[in-house]
Amino acid sequence: MKAYVFPGQGAQFTGMGKDLYESSALAKELFEKANEILGFRITDIMFEGTAEELKETKVTQPAVFLHSVILAKTLGEDFKPEMVAGHSLGEFSALVANGTLSFEDGLKLVSQRALAMQKACEITPSTMAAVLGLADNIVEEVCASIDGIVVAANYNCPGQLVISGETTAVEKACEAMKAAGAKRALILPVGGAFHSPMMEPAREELAAAIEATTFSAPICPVYQNVTASAVSDANEIKKNLIIQLTAPVKWTQSVQQMIADGATLFTEVGPGKVLAGLINKIDKEAVTANA
Repeated sequence: MKAYVFPGQGAQFTGMGKDLYESSALAKELFEKANEILGFRITDIMFEGTAEELKETKVTQPAVFLHSVILAKTLGEDFKPEMVAGHSLGEFSALVANGTLSFEDGLKLVSQRALAMQKACEITPSTMAAVLGLADNIVEEVCASIDGIVVAANYNCPGQLVISGETTAVEKACEAMKAAGAKRALILPVGGAFHSPMMEPAREELAAAIEATTFSAPICPVYQNVTASAVSDANEIKKNLIIQLTAPVKWTQSVQQMIADGATLFTEVGPGKVLAGLINKIDKEAVTANA
């Protein structure tokens, strides 16, 4: 079965999407429509902007979403997903790809998500850290032992888990992770504590926007971050998407479930090859490709 996967924040690079814009009339039309919807020329930042400009959450999230979704649309008849999944922000790209969300609604939600997350990041000093070389249950136990808010946020692949929370709690957790035998525990250059309780204000703001958006019956199941299982019911998809901002990304578990359900080829759609790399660490036999 063909599975298509969509990356999240962090996959961006200067020049992303420029080749699509220049080689495809459909891509150009969609990029220009995106500029109108967003109210600024995101294409200028994507094609010519500095890494610093691209790193702003309000730019990064729509940029990665647009690259993924427009690339999928330019595949035309070749694009026949039998299952889809996206890492964090990538879940919105996956939901446009499988017909749950329209291109316009997906972009509006991603833009609102980015702005809401940016605001939430400014309330309390917060951050994320990558923990390498520890079993998931050890990471969870260490987080539970720390004073303050720090939780397991991204289950990326065996031996690679990202934690998230208040800056001081994350720093203490990193020291405790090293003492527990982690190969590395490093603070990430991110704007705040994504996929943690610190995102509650953003979740509430985004929930209202998601509730007001039409979700259609998808053409194939989406394996959602929150459940790591196949979901085809539009209302259930909506409910899980609302929870997603404050809940962990169960990427390892999602990929394992997709393989158990018959995925034979994982095609990554979007900038970079991050997810293909993680999938190969989750299952050495998995076949991966890039769109």
